[in-house]
Amino acid sequence: MTTLQTPQTYSRYRLVIGGLILAAHLTIGLNFFSVSPVLPLIIDDFGISRATAGLLVALALLMHAFFGLPGGWLVARFGLNRVYAVSWLLMGASVLTAVAPNFTSLLMVRVAYGIGFGVIIPATGPLLMQWFRPKEIVLMNGLDIAVLSLGVALSVSTAAPLADAVGWENSLGIFGATGLLGAVLWVLLGRTRGSALAPSTGIGLGEVWGVLRNRTILLLVGADCLVFMQYTALTSWLPTFYNEVREMTLNQAGFITGLLPLVGVFAVLVGGVLPLRFNARRPFFIIPGLFVGIGGLGSFLLGSDAWIYVAIVFLGIGSWSYAPKLLSLPMELPGITQEKVAVVWGAFVTVSGIGMFVSP
Repeated sequence: MTTLQTPQTYSRYRLVIGGLILAAHLTIGLNFFSVSPVLPLIIDDFGISRATAGLLVALALLMHAFFGLPGGWLVARFGLNRVYAVSWLLMGASVLTAVAPNFTSLLMVRVAYGIGFGVIIPATGPLLMQWFRPKEIVLMNGLDIAVLSLGVALSVSTAAPLADAVGWENSLGIFGATGLLGAVLWVLLGRTRGSALAPSTGIGLGEVWGVLRNRTILLLVGADCLVFMQYTALTSWLPTFYNEVREMTLNQAGFITGLLPLVGVFAVLVGGVLPLRFNARRPFFIIPGLFVGIGGLGSFLLGSDAWIYVAIVFLGIGSWSYAPKLLSLPMELPGITQEKVAVVWGAFVTVSGIGMFVSP
């Protein structure tokens, strides 16, 4: 890993950095809910209860939440290069699922993933600010979340068929291998600009508290938390609900649930482009909020399979389309710095992560 000692310019190397950031988000998505479709198989193999198996999702989310806000401080304290590499490597620990001998070891692998996930998100904000123009950042936020969403869709929809072919352990290990490969690529190609966010004494607690008391930040963090609470609960529960109550196969249940992030891929791209054409902020939060409520209720209350698909589409649009504007808005606030953006993004991770932990 190297640090570029150059003035604030926008070189073509930002395309490489952008590719690495997208790859990191793909790793996050592939391993986020990958265990959900194969939970019945894990329960049978280890002879555990459904509540115990749920820890594979819940505990990873708890670690993700716990390390989100401190992740912003870690970036300033130990340097962006170092933190990005280590957090990516922790997510790559999911490859060890293929050789996990018992449930406890499998749980530890998920804990490592949660820590890496929690730290790499706040590290991404400053990295974008270093390399990309303000308008490009909005687009990159949309692309990042689209790739993350695509990763979730791929893993949720393919985990069960892949488990049938190679076993659930190897299927989860395959998803985890992307993290190991990504960490190696970051070590070889990852760069930061100038002395920005090199190892230092970090940001003071007073500054952190001042950022978190901002009314706009509080509203953004609270809204994001509510959306993710519902999204996590439904994504974790719907495959089992469709399988046991609606008598769908695991493959069909996984496919329907996998439509949520798949729809999100397109929704978040639109959400990244529209703010460049329209200056109004409120519609980018109000309209998705309505879609989240309608789609969330319809996903399990509607009896027809056709209407369930419609509800899932509404829910996917609402859950993802607002995110590019959400992540970009803090960068537009007066007096904002890269360190403060890392703290704000860390707050998104921590508060939403706590909500996701309690929601399943």
